[in-house]
Amino acid sequence: MPLYFFNTRINDELVVDPEGEELRNPDHAWDVARSMILQLLHSEGTPSDLLKAVLEVTDKDGEIVLEFPFTEALLDATDESATRH
Repeated sequence: MPLYFFNTRINDELVVDPEGEELRNPDHAWDVARSMILQLLHSEGTPSDLLKAVLEVTDKDGEIVLEFPFTEALLDATDESATRH
């Protein structure tokens, strides 16, 4: 399985994920990234610096597979809760 790293960029600072995680594919990495962001925002609240953050998911070669803005995770969570009955 491919190895993905979940690095957090806040302004000019990059917090590197040194271990990574083996996942099936980029879609699975997207799901994991979204869950990580929502858990972090739930535990830390929504300070403005976190709302500006981006989760950069890279492969084992350091190539960016996806960039997931923290605010996008919040929008997705709002959309889901609005459609559930």
